[in-house]
Amino acid sequence: MADRTDWPGEALIVAAQGGDLDSLTALVTGSHPNVRRFAHSLCASREDAEDAAQEALIILYRRIGMLRASGALASWMFRIVRNECLRRARLMPRERAPLPEAAVMSAEDEVLQRLEAGRVAEAIAALPADQRRVLILRDVQGYSGRMAAESLGLSTAAMKSRLHRARAAVQHSLGDTRARALH
Repeated sequence: MADRTDWPGEALIVAAQGGDLDSLTALVTGSHPNVRRFAHSLCASREDAEDAAQEALIILYRRIGMLRASGALASWMFRIVRNECLRRARLMPRERAPLPEAAVMSAEDEVLQRLEAGRVAEAIAALPADQRRVLILRDVQGYSGRMAAESLGLSTAAMKSRLHRARAAVQHSLGDTRARALH
């Protein structure tokens, strides 16, 4: 039985980079299981994971020529999937109190808000998969504790424990970043 983490061989990658359509099709097909596994470990929901995997495979198909080293396919695809999952997390609607009509954000405030959101997204992406999933379900998607626990197949107590560890890790990561920025 083949190992689940087998990636297509170097000869296939080189042929796909050279424009061979059959090789490119085989490369995308052969990469699909690993890309899906990456997406399911990084994205908050099954739907986002499937969409992120599909987008990553489209990028692989269109941009295989940009891959510098044929041996770097796995790390390249992981970065693409990670970025797509982060993009999807940032696009999720967040419930915010409406700003008064007179309160308009300055361009500087908007840039600072985007930078902060990017830092938070990076801190969340660095979490272990089990902590990342519970944090995204509770704090980003707004699931109730019971709903998050049920969707992850956990007891409420286990979900709360993971959520606490995830929040502490993100807070620690953001604190470290702020401390470095001040020095």
